[in-house]
Amino acid sequence: MDIKEFRKHAHDFADWMADFLENIESYRVMPETKPGDIKEKLPKSAPEKAEDMKNIFSDFENIVLPGMTHWQHPSFFAYFPANSSPPSVLAEMLTATMAAQCMSWITSPAATEMEEVVMEWLRQMTGLPEGFTGVIQDSASSSTLGALICAREKVTGFAINEKGFTCGGIPRMAIYTSRESHSSIEKGAKIAGYGREMIRKIGVDEKYAMIPALLEEAIRKDIEDGIKPASVVAACGTTSSLAVDPLPEIGEICKKYDVWLHVDGAMAGSAAILPEKRYLLSGIEYADSFVFNPHKWLFTNFDCSAYYCKDPKHLIHTFSIDPEYLKTDVDMKVKNFRDWGIPLGRRFRALKLWMVIRSYGIEGLQKKLQEHIRLAGWFAEQVEAEDDIDLLAPVDLDLVCFRYNKKSRGLNESELEKLNKKLMDALNSSGEMFISHTKLGEIFTLRMSIGGTYTEERHVRAAWNRIKDTMKSLE
Repeated sequence: MDIKEFRKHAHDFADWMADFLENIESYRVMPETKPGDIKEKLPKSAPEKAEDMKNIFSDFENIVLPGMTHWQHPSFFAYFPANSSPPSVLAEMLTATMAAQCMSWITSPAATEMEEVVMEWLRQMTGLPEGFTGVIQDSASSSTLGALICAREKVTGFAINEKGFTCGGIPRMAIYTSRESHSSIEKGAKIAGYGREMIRKIGVDEKYAMIPALLEEAIRKDIEDGIKPASVVAACGTTSSLAVDPLPEIGEICKKYDVWLHVDGAMAGSAAILPEKRYLLSGIEYADSFVFNPHKWLFTNFDCSAYYCKDPKHLIHTFSIDPEYLKTDVDMKVKNFRDWGIPLGRRFRALKLWMVIRSYGIEGLQKKLQEHIRLAGWFAEQVEAEDDIDLLAPVDLDLVCFRYNKKSRGLNESELEKLNKKLMDALNSSGEMFISHTKLGEIFTLRMSIGGTYTEERHVRAAWNRIKDTMKSLE
């Protein structure tokens, strides 16, 4: 494809993109695709000859598009959002066109220095203490893995990095987190070499937040058993219910026993840009590391995860590798973000975040989050007003946890789970909306996550009416 053809197709694609966003509501949220449907329509081997872009794009529209779940649909209420926005999309176009590999300052000075500036903007916007330094990672999972590796090296004096697990004197190390914590902590423990058996799942209170007294009890027991407490991973908004662990109390315990404190605020952390929600980060000064995802609730295309650490030198000592072919004359004067995480290669992620913050302004971002929180509050009020629906967790942000409970029939937990799964499947198969589920304790729970870029009050009201109508159809 020459530049002339590229220009024509780029204009056509841009028109299609604008039409897609303008007409996103005309699509089903979830496709009717069955497993294997897409593969059956795609060739079993690559083409020998070049194909015309017109035909390729036709297949995109007729094969790929009908099989997509539309995360940008205003009636997508499942999981947590993976948001986008027009300025972010435009930035991604520029990023893809330049196609820079931004591993070091010298490989793209603007990428490195813009990342420094934008992460400082975010630090100020969320009220993080001075001294926290940020870097953009691909996901909260990668950030948490990085924190667990840093904690491992702190405990062992960097012995595992240098000599491996087989060197003498390496203690067994434990990780502490609540039973409501994200699965990435368990995955990180496996990858970082702790082992799943060394994860201590700490009990939670009636709001699904970690109980500090149980945390300290678990730490003391491990010390008595010759196990070294390495890291506590606290939640600033759990995945299931957005519960917030009590950071001040947890932080004091970590300080007392010299344990690395990592705070996972993947979804809820963005809410700290609201002065009235700044309390969510109360106690964050105790943290050694903290992560939240602008690609969830700050309208920036995936992937863009904001990872902050109190001591970058520890991070760099853990991850830096300095082969001759990467050395430059300016290394002592600049930040080389390749040394701040696991991958060597890095995308120019800062550009889209920079464009989003500038396009909306802090005030514009705050208004969108406040509206999502208001809509979640409205939805929770409707739930509480219905005799046959239970509200299962406090609603402080944009997530509502609930279940259909036909009290008059006296159904047991197993029967209620089947009933609610049936309700969820009926709602999702309609193509008009999409919700997901979790379990709070042993209770099968429906989750209504209201945080989409294009979600308005009418979409939430329509979802509520559909839920009520579908409940009646199941009676």
